[in-house]
Amino acid sequence: MQKRISPASAISGSLTLPGDKAISHRYAMIGAIAEGATRIHNYSTGGDCQSTLGCLRALGIEVERDGAEVVIHGRGLDGLREPAGDLDAENSGTTIRMLAGILAGQPFRSRMVGDESLTRRPMQRIMTPLGQMGADIRAREGKFPPLEIHGAPLHPIHYDLPVPSAQVKTCVLFAGLFAEGQTSVTEPVRTRDHTEIALGEFGADLTFTSIPGNISSRKITVAGRPRLTGRELVVPSDLSSAAFFLVAALLVPGSELSIRGVGLNPTRSALLDFLSGMGAKIRIPDLESVNGELMGEILVEYSPLRGGIIDGGLTAALIDEIPVLAVLGAATRDGITVRDASELRIKETDRIRTTVDNLRRMGVEAEELPDGLVVPGRQKFRAAQFESFGDHRIAMAFAVAALRGDGESTMDGAEAASVSFPGFWDTLALWGQAN
Repeated sequence: MQKRISPASAISGSLTLPGDKAISHRYAMIGAIAEGATRIHNYSTGGDCQSTLGCLRALGIEVERDGAEVVIHGRGLDGLREPAGDLDAENSGTTIRMLAGILAGQPFRSRMVGDESLTRRPMQRIMTPLGQMGADIRAREGKFPPLEIHGAPLHPIHYDLPVPSAQVKTCVLFAGLFAEGQTSVTEPVRTRDHTEIALGEFGADLTFTSIPGNISSRKITVAGRPRLTGRELVVPSDLSSAAFFLVAALLVPGSELSIRGVGLNPTRSALLDFLSGMGAKIRIPDLESVNGELMGEILVEYSPLRGGIIDGGLTAALIDEIPVLAVLGAATRDGITVRDASELRIKETDRIRTTVDNLRRMGVEAEELPDGLVVPGRQKFRAAQFESFGDHRIAMAFAVAALRGDGESTMDGAEAASVSFPGFWDTLALWGQAN
């Protein structure tokens, strides 16, 4: 599908965006192994989260859905059933990596498959710790999906994450629920903590230990065989989806935008801190805690920006937003430099390469690094024919770039946005910019 995007005169008004993908996945998976019903309000409408629901149904979980409201009828830790066929994660790396932790502790064999993009994404990072816990996991060429998981009685481990990864951390903690004893994970820098919050909400027993001499690192320990209880939960709007409209407002002169009910978890707030540090006019007039997650309204105004550097732990915190921040960097005074982002090369696409490719299509100078990119500032954006490469974040990042173009641009493969944000093009059309 191709979309045409016109330059914008201003991005102004109020928005309410879909539920957070990361939180939706976790609530659904934990709800399935809890006892009783879990009612989830504002569940993500993205395709990835629907893949999780499809896998849970195939595992014998009754799932009711009415728009953005989902009810998961949990069957307890031992209630999943052996699937009759393959579990299809489709394009969702989150589904396959996190659900593998639950499947590793089941007394049956399961096989997880995905689309062409997913079958190119390496899985050793979860296979290693799950193997140490006693599961037998087999993969194509020893590392790629499909994953064949022979569940087994698991034993607890302590696992030091070699690189920061909330998905791998979650996989190990989920597996730890099925082990007798205490399973712990140490992360080199703190990653998003939605799993820890959600497990606590459902009744799991977790403890947290700081690592001496490293204030950004910590150990998370979960006690095995808890009794989890179904809950009523509200998913905040997705800050990663909000990022595209925050950047749009910062790119287009005269913009003033309000985004309501956004998740503002401190482990995700690095985006707002980074933008504010560049000079962005961003305010949060109200803040509340719902089910342990902070949420509130974000007000943003167009602002001349200085530019910045993303590296080290900041890269891990901003990994999903780097494509759209690279777009923003070209309009800043000093540009943007990204390092320590080799993880981007194994996402839905090689996001370093596809970001640089699309920037160059619109006449923006960009340098590809082995683990990042450099985008000088003070550049002009030409209209271009963009390619999503089947990647939702690339599609949305360069739709935003087109708002600053000197004429009408096109996006080929625009349907990719539906993986995380099915209403993205309709939302952009509110300002008459997409058709």
